[in-house]
Amino acid sequence: MKRMLAVAFVALFAVSGLNAEEVKSGLKIGASPAAFYVNDVTGPAKGTSLCYRCRYGARPTVAIFARELTDEVKDLIKKIDSTVVANSDQKLAAFVVILSDSPEAQKSSLAKLAASAKIDSTPLTVYKDSKGPAKYKVSEKAAVNVMMWNGIAGGVAVNHAFSTSELTKKQIAAIVKDTGKILE
Repeated sequence: MKRMLAVAFVALFAVSGLNAEEVKSGLKIGASPAAFYVNDVTGPAKGTSLCYRCRYGARPTVAIFARELTDEVKDLIKKIDSTVVANSDQKLAAFVVILSDSPEAQKSSLAKLAASAKIDSTPLTVYKDSKGPAKYKVSEKAAVNVMMWNGIAGGVAVNHAFSTSELTKKQIAAIVKDTGKILE
């Protein structure tokens, strides 16, 4: 019996260790973010297809790629939106991209989130498939991938990627704090 418990404990420890492993996803630090098109659900170009990377140009930008709207993702979006508002003098910008093979099905959830959480400064968008823009290299293992850059030539300054189970209040706080790395 003791031996079975020991084996079970080791197996459980090994599995939990895998969950804690960092997810490799997105652009490397210094890489230039490329243009890509999304369908704007709640932003200033609501109902149209556009490139927010292009629209924001050299502004400090936070791009959140998510596969679903979990409570943790909603919390992250709310906190980033508040950070955008608080740093409007520095022209901080953000946008959210839901990666889905059924983007039309995501639109009502995004509109409800924007209305209920009063997300006014961060456009919520959908991408045409769950793989995401090829040049951004969003891993299928990443439930959430947050990339930040300041200026087109400056490249990506911050990249965080998480599996669903890893996105915690502590990681959300670290992401929000990292916006300081792209502000002048």
